[in-house]
Amino acid sequence: MEQLKHECGVAMIRLLKPLEYYERKYGTWRYGLNKLYLMMEKQHNRGQEGAGIACVSLDAPVGEEYMYRERAEGKDAITEVFKRVSRPLPGGSYAQTGEQSSFAGQLYMGHLRYSTTDKRGLQYVHPFLRRNNWRAKNLCLCGNFNMTNIDEVFEHLTQQGQSPRIYGDSYITLELMGHRLDREVERLYGDARMRGLKDIFITRYIEDNIQMANVLRTTMPHFDGGYVMCGLTGSGEMFAMRDPWGIRPAFWYQDDEVVVLASERPVIQTTFDLDAGDIHELQPGQSLIVTKNGSSKLEQILPARKYSACSFERIYFSRGSDRDIYQERKRLGEQLIPAVMKAIDGDIAHTVFSYIPNTAEVAFYGLTDGFRRQNHDVRIEKVVWKDIKLRTFITEDKERDDLAAHVYDITYGSLLPYEDNLVIIDDSVVRGTTLKESIFKILERLHPKKIVMLSSSPQIRYPDYYGIDMSSLEELCAFRAAIALIRERGMSRLIADTYRACKTQPLAENHVRAIYAPFTAEEISTKIVEMLRPEGMQVPVELVFQSLDGLHEACPRHPGDWYFTGHYPTPGGIRMVNQAFVSYMEKAKHE
Repeated sequence: MEQLKHECGVAMIRLLKPLEYYERKYGTWRYGLNKLYLMMEKQHNRGQEGAGIACVSLDAPVGEEYMYRERAEGKDAITEVFKRVSRPLPGGSYAQTGEQSSFAGQLYMGHLRYSTTDKRGLQYVHPFLRRNNWRAKNLCLCGNFNMTNIDEVFEHLTQQGQSPRIYGDSYITLELMGHRLDREVERLYGDARMRGLKDIFITRYIEDNIQMANVLRTTMPHFDGGYVMCGLTGSGEMFAMRDPWGIRPAFWYQDDEVVVLASERPVIQTTFDLDAGDIHELQPGQSLIVTKNGSSKLEQILPARKYSACSFERIYFSRGSDRDIYQERKRLGEQLIPAVMKAIDGDIAHTVFSYIPNTAEVAFYGLTDGFRRQNHDVRIEKVVWKDIKLRTFITEDKERDDLAAHVYDITYGSLLPYEDNLVIIDDSVVRGTTLKESIFKILERLHPKKIVMLSSSPQIRYPDYYGIDMSSLEELCAFRAAIALIRERGMSRLIADTYRACKTQPLAENHVRAIYAPFTAEEISTKIVEMLRPEGMQVPVELVFQSLDGLHEACPRHPGDWYFTGHYPTPGGIRMVNQAFVSYMEKAKHE
C-alpha cells in the first residue's frame, strides 16, 4: 500500500566458453547479454529509478574498447539500456566474422537502482567506472548497499591525498577500492621485475596473477553497512562480496558454461531453469571470485559477525516466487488469526476478508488458509483496487491530497452494509499517509460494521540505514504515536533526556528505544489509529500488527529486525538512529 524503496538489485554473469560456443549451441553470441536482461527484468521490483550494465571483452585487440558501460534513468531504464546495446554485428555471425561489437564479451554485470537518498541523476546510476590505460587497473563497480560511515571513509581517502570528485558512498567506494587495486598491480609489477620480465610480459604476468581477495581484504574493513558489492576489472576478474553481518542477500550458481550471481534466488532459478537446491547463498563476509582464466573460488574476506539477514527481504522486497519466502509470508498471515478473532469477537459469519494489492497477497492466502484449517468458512472478496498513480505535476497540497484520495477504488456491494466486519491485510504500515488520505475514506463508503486493518509485519519504529527508504523518524507513524502519548501523559522530560543522550553518547546504544519503553504495542496501535482516522469518520477501526515472536517464528533464518526493535547490528546504524533523533528535535525547535 505504501511503497517502500529499496537500494538496488544486482546481476552478474561470467561466460566460461568462447562466444562461438554459445552461438553454436544457443543460436546467438548474445546468450550472456540475453540472460542478463532476463535476470534484471525479474528483479525489476528492486529498482525503478535507473538501470545500468557493464561488459568486459577478453578478445578485444589492443587499441580497441574492451570495457563497456550503458546506463539510463526512469522506470523503463532496463528496456532503454538493452535497446541501445542490442545492435547486430557488422558482419552478422560472431563465429564467421570474428568482429567486435559493443557488449560482445565474457563478463557481464547489471544493476537496478532504487535510491534511498535525495541524489538523483544519471551520474548516480550504477555501475561506476574507473578508467586506466592498464587493463588490470580498470575497475567497474555496482552494488546493493548503503554505507553508514561514509564520512570516515572520505576522511581516510583525503588523508591519503585523494580528492574524490563526488561525495557519495558509491563513488567513494570506487575510489578506495581502485586505490587498493592500483597497489595490487604495483605489487605484481615489482614481482615481475624481480623475475626478470619486461614490457608486455610484465603486463601478462600482472593480469594472470591479480588477487582480488587482497584488494577486498584491504578495502572492505573500512566500511560499516549492509552490502553486496560487485565488480569487474578490465583484465577479466569478476567478484561479489556480502557484508559480514549478512544484511543484504546474494545467491550464485555455477556449471561448465556460466557463473552467475543475483540478489534473489528465483531470478537465477527461472532464468537458467534450475532447482532451488542448485543455487547457493553467498555467506556473510564471503566473496565469490572468478579469475581471468575462468576459475572460481569462495574466499572469506572478513570474519562473519552476528548474523542479521534482513527480515524485510522476506516480508516485502524479495519476490514471493521464492520457495521459502512464499511459505514464510503465508505463515506471517496465518499467525494473525488469534488477533483477528479477538478483533471481530469471533464473528466470522459476518466478516469479509481482503487485502491491499499486491505484495500482501501471499500473507492473505496464509491467513485465510489458516482459518479453513480450523474449519471456518471464510468469505473472501476483492474489496480494494489500485486505480491510478498520482502524478507529480500537481503541486498544490490541497489538490494533491484530493487526488491521493482516489488512488484506490473499492468493489461496491462486496459486503453487507452495517452488518459485515471488514478484515484487510497489508504487509506493512510505515508512514500511514495512504491510510489517512485514501484507504480509510474509501472503505467507509462500504459502511462496514468495523474495519480491522492487519499488518503482516510488526510496528516499524526505527529508520533503516542499510538500504531501505526509511531514513527519518518523524515519517514513521509509530514514532509519531509514541511522541504524542508521551506529551499527553506529561512525560516530556523523557524526550529531553533522550535528546541529551543521543547528542552526548551517540555510539553507546540506541537511546531512541527509550521513547517506546513506557507503552505497550497495543497502546501505540490505538494511538496510530486515532492519528490516522480522517475527520468525521464514523466506522470503528482497529489496527493489528504482527508480533515480534510471530515474525521470528515465520522467518527464523532472517533475524535482522532493527526497524522493529532498534537493535542495529552495526555501530554505524546505532550512531545514525541517535543522530536522526537529534535532527528531529533540532528541526522541531525551528518550526
